[in-house]
Amino acid sequence: MMARYDIAIVGGGIVGMATAMALTRSSRASLIILEAEDRLAAHQTGNNSGVIHSGIYYKPGSLKARNCIQGREALYRFCEQYEIPHERCGKIIVATLPEELPRLEALYQRGLENGLAEIRKLGPDEIKDYEPHTTGLAAIYVPYTGIVDYIRVTQKYAELAQAQGAVIQTRARLIGFQRRGENLILETTAGNYEARHLINCAGLHSDRVARMCGLKPDLQIIPFRGEYYDIVPERQYLVKNLIYPVPDPRFPFLGVHFTRRVTGGVEAGPNAVLAFKREGYRMTDISLRDIGEYLFFAGFWRMGLKYWKTGLGEFYRSLSKRAFVRALQRLLPELREEDVKRGGAGVRAQALGRNGALLDDFSILEAPQMIHVLNAPSPAATASISIGQTIAEMALKSFEIPERETA
Repeated sequence: MMARYDIAIVGGGIVGMATAMALTRSSRASLIILEAEDRLAAHQTGNNSGVIHSGIYYKPGSLKARNCIQGREALYRFCEQYEIPHERCGKIIVATLPEELPRLEALYQRGLENGLAEIRKLGPDEIKDYEPHTTGLAAIYVPYTGIVDYIRVTQKYAELAQAQGAVIQTRARLIGFQRRGENLILETTAGNYEARHLINCAGLHSDRVARMCGLKPDLQIIPFRGEYYDIVPERQYLVKNLIYPVPDPRFPFLGVHFTRRVTGGVEAGPNAVLAFKREGYRMTDISLRDIGEYLFFAGFWRMGLKYWKTGLGEFYRSLSKRAFVRALQRLLPELREEDVKRGGAGVRAQALGRNGALLDDFSILEAPQMIHVLNAPSPAATASISIGQTIAEMALKSFEIPERETA
């Protein structure tokens, strides 16, 4: 006898667990979360720098902008309510080259369009008021940005979902899918499960799950490894809070920066290096299957032909500590090679279109009996409560599941 549920969520990262929490709050549906690893938040959620993003970077009206801004404040309230350590510490975005000044101004205007009324322009001397050891031509102060431990947040989402009856099954990697009448049979490494509906929050494997379920999304997940250095304790005074460069608008990455962690310490990074495996946390992690998928996807070659110089630069910076530190010294000239040591790494699940463009917005695809979250990189953790509510509303509407009665 297979266990039967109204909804199965594939993926126990922060988006999957926020969706589970929202569904258990708004519906009476029976729910199971199938997580491939032996714990929740094992990949993107558990290997980022823990920043609560403001929403300044994202195109006004986009899913990223709307969900980040709504989700940011919802996350702050959530952390207050459940006593999760966090801090609304603010950050500065610093222009260090003349050609970055127009981009900094455009970023400032975008922030205002996104409702960030309290951001401030800073001159060279004013930068020192916020980060005494940082040098730049101009900057933006963003008071909305904060820091938090997203593993703690995910665990609380899970706890609340379980309290309402949700079941979490770890070590349950999806390996097969079939339809049986009106139900879906999900074959996993922990056994088979039957569900009326499926929500795909599989992150690094979201495109594969969609294809396993019979869809043909016109994109592919390309993993980019982000590597960090840790500033040694005796030099952490160089960074008060968060220091960011002006990002390159061609890419959905923010450039190497400095982040004070809520759990202690200061990180420098990440870069954005093409990984040779979807869980490629080290240069030596290689999957022939994953590499083969890149090589047979037209979008990969179109991206490579356009940005190969940038890609080679990222690989060089990955291999050379000196090159990595040189990039950091643009923001923090006093930093020395001996001030940093190799830290951890994360892998970003970045969707790439067949046209060679890196998707710059969240992507959620509906299909009969299914919802697939196909692109949800940063700021998905910041936006998780908002994204979870959005998916829950989509499910209530299209799945015809019973709503929870409110007093």
